Amino acid sequence: MILTFLGTAAANAYPEAFCRCENCERARVLGGPSLRKRSAALIDDDLLLDLGPDIMTAAFMHGCPLSSVHYCLQTHAHADHLDPSHFLSRSPGYGVIGAPRLHFYASPATVHRAARTFERDLSSDSLLDPEVGERLNLEIHRIEAFQSFSIGPYRVTTFPANHDPSVEPLLYAIEADGRSIFYGTDTATLPEEIWQAFHRRRMRFDIVVLDHTYGPEEPGSDHLSAHQVAGHVERMREEGLLTERARVFATHIAHEGNPAHPELVDFAARHGYEVAYDGLAVQA
Repeated sequence: MILTFLGTAAANAYPEAFCRCENCERARVLGGPSLRKRSAALIDDDLLLDLGPDIMTAAFMHGCPLSSVHYCLQTHAHADHLDPSHFLSRSPGYGVIGAPRLHFYASPATVHRAARTFERDLSSDSLLDPEVGERLNLEIHRIEAFQSFSIGPYRVTTFPANHDPSVEPLLYAIEADGRSIFYGTDTATLPEEIWQAFHRRRMRFDIVVLDHTYGPEEPGSDHLSAHQVAGHVERMREEGLLTERARVFATHIAHEGNPAHPELVDFAARHGYEVAYDGLAVQA
C-alpha cells in the first residue's frame, strides 16, 4: 500500500490565510512542506480517507487524480474533513465521465450530518434516497466502531475517536497484502479500549498516522499535542504494536502552536516520529 498525504493541516490550514502570527509568516517565507492544506489522504489510487474541502486542489498539485477512487472512509462530519459538494461535483450530472461508483463509509451520525448539509445547502434531494444515489454514482454505508469489513483488496477495522461524540468520529486500521496502516486523526488521547482492541486483534502497524493539532508547548484537549504524540509512539513501541521498520507520522497540524515544518521535524526526530507534509507518499 502507498499512502499519500493530500493535506496535513488542522481546520484552518497552515498558514492561516488571515493570520500574521510568527508561524504563519515563516511558513509563507519557507513555502514547500510548510504549506499545508486541510487533512485528507489517499491509499494507492482507490481508497480515500476523508472527502475533504481541499482534495480537488491536492489532486492536481500532487499529481494524484482521484478518478480511480472506489472507496472513501470518512473520519467524521466536521467541515474541514467533509465537503458534501463533492458528491455532486463527481457525479455524471456535472459532466464527470468514467468515475467508478463511490462507496462512502461513515458512522450513522456522520451520514446524518452529511445528508442534512447536502439537503440544506446543495439540493432538495435526499442524499439517502437510493434513486438519488444512482444519479450521484454513490452508495452510502453506515458503519460502527469496532467493526471489521472488507472493501476491495482492503480489510478495514474501525475504532472510536476521542473527539466530538455528536458526529461519532472514527479511526481506521487498513490492511492489505500483509501490511497495515493506522489512520488516527482528529482524536484526543486514545482510550484504553482501543489499546486493548489492538492487542485483542493482534494488530501490528507498518505506518501510524496520528493527530498533532497542538504543538510542543501546548497541552492536549480535544486533539493530541506534540508530547502526547510522543507518548503514544513510545507506548506503541513498548507494547509491540509497531513492526520492526514501522514509521509514525504527525498530521492535522495547526498553526497556533506548531512551528513551521523544519523546526517541527527537529522536535519530532528527537521524540521518535516524523512529520508528514502535503504530497508525501510512503509505502507500507
